[in-house]
Amino acid sequence: MATIVGGIASSHTPTIGFALDTGKQADPVWAPIFEGYRPVQRWLADKAPDVLFVIYNDHITSFFLDHYSQFALGVGSRFWPADEGGGARKLPPIDGHPQLAQHVANGLVADEFDLSYFQGKGLDHGCFSPLSVIWPHEPVWPGAIVPLQVGVLELPIPSARRCFKLGRSLRKAIESYPEDLKVAIVGTGGLSHQVHGERCGFNNTPWDMEFLERLEKDPESLTKLTIAEYAERGGWEGAEVIMWLIMRGALSRKVRKVHQSYYLPSMTPIATLIFENDSDDPPDEALPAYRARIGRQWAGAEKLAGTYPYTLDRSVKAYRLNHFLHRLIEPEFRRRFLADPEPLFAEASLTEEERELVRRRDWRALIRYGVIFFLLEKFGATVGTTNLHIYAAMRGQSLEDFQKTRNAQVLYSVAGQDDGKTDWDRKS
Repeated sequence: MATIVGGIASSHTPTIGFALDTGKQADPVWAPIFEGYRPVQRWLADKAPDVLFVIYNDHITSFFLDHYSQFALGVGSRFWPADEGGGARKLPPIDGHPQLAQHVANGLVADEFDLSYFQGKGLDHGCFSPLSVIWPHEPVWPGAIVPLQVGVLELPIPSARRCFKLGRSLRKAIESYPEDLKVAIVGTGGLSHQVHGERCGFNNTPWDMEFLERLEKDPESLTKLTIAEYAERGGWEGAEVIMWLIMRGALSRKVRKVHQSYYLPSMTPIATLIFENDSDDPPDEALPAYRARIGRQWAGAEKLAGTYPYTLDRSVKAYRLNHFLHRLIEPEFRRRFLADPEPLFAEASLTEEERELVRRRDWRALIRYGVIFFLLEKFGATVGTTNLHIYAAMRGQSLEDFQKTRNAQVLYSVAGQDDGKTDWDRKS
């Protein structure tokens, strides 16, 4: 079984990454930052977790306002520092853990948390600012991460109570994972700060100390505060400390605090905290019953002949090829693809197997590989193949034989206006 070895809380201000990257360790103004992180480094070295489950918020870097969700789980196999306007930090990419992420997704969704999933995105300072000082990374990181991006910047955002409940659900999901993994939960953000408006520069150290005390001893009291009350006490952006409640909810009801630091050099307190479980809380659900429940909605789907449910593991496996085909919605990419796809194959780093699937227009093999059908539909529209031709290929039939199984013998594709793509339409 997977084991949660403890929880870490850390501020994620870009100040941390700046101090590290510019070698400020010996500077008297900056040195307290690094002093606060050394016990965290030692604790992680001692516990040697395989995976850090990192709860953070993106700062409108990889997640823009065109699609902004409350809980976005990183399911990919690799993550890297995002470029926030000044060039990406010179940190190596870090492995994800898709298998644990999928199991966590199953558990959280079964507990009625609505998730979105992401991969192929860089992570900004919300994740990498603390990560770069708590874990060694030269030349490579010692383990993997599963990131959870929490949308705390655009109202309405999750409540403190919702975050704490998610932590409770997260604990069940991780501890039911059927492999021997050691996992540390990392909550990031805060403490009190505000970076916009006339209240910019607001801090409240007494509230920070009260929050830390209650987080350790009475976290459920913190779930009763509204977001407005968090903002009043800790500044508008300081309300992101609700993410620490996810970390706390994933631990036992009683914890032991083994480290705490706090330093306020400028705009944002730079704080660290380590909790270890200190009570043996009985599970509220037997493990076999829990595993059955989180898979109940799709149990038996694997027995449906000729059916390939689009699972997260298939999505991760075929992400590169799906991304390539998705770009066919771009007119210039379509033009280049139709002129000569080979340079595009190389640019996308497609494997030879993936390239050959596209060259052959092998619709059924593409599905079996992990391409989602609705990208095949776009592929077909690009090359002038109807949906019905693709459907027939799925069944291993000729178009004529497949049409005999339909009530009307029609041909169609997704609607569009590119020239030369509807030659198969006998009425055109």
